Amino acid sequence: MRFHQVRELVDWAADYHARLAEQYSRLAASGDDERVRMALEYLAERERKLQADLLGYLDDGSDHRSVLDTWFDDPNDFPHPPVLERLPDSIEGSSVSALLATALTAHRTLQDLYAHRADRAGGIHEREFFEALAKGHEGEVRRLVRDMQRLEDY
Repeated sequence: MRFHQVRELVDWAADYHARLAEQYSRLAASGDDERVRMALEYLAERERKLQADLLGYLDDGSDHRSVLDTWFDDPNDFPHPPVLERLPDSIEGSSVSALLATALTAHRTLQDLYAHRADRAGGIHEREFFEALAKGHEGEVRRLVRDMQRLEDY
């Protein structure tokens, strides 16, 4: 479908974070390596937080209601979901660095998606909304690298 509301994209992203959290938790429960298990639990926790943040935007009392109700035209659906949809199935719990690489790919791809929507925004509020989401993922990438590096050094 070509036409979407911003809320559909936010809902899709929240669901995506939930699926990543589930996959990380499932792998953590079946893993033997202590560092990898800790990394998976950490990543699952971060994904649940990101999901909760996005769901907060969808609450009826959200200050972003007018942006969420905005329609946009994108002939390619969302530009990145096919890439993102493959990631949960390809998560390997073989090493902390492999997990970090997958997590960074997911977050940078989402960051690109939000930046793309900001560039194509029809109004200033929509642009600011997506710029804030992109900036949030930029911060998340830095946090993941820092925290996972600490775990790797542990």
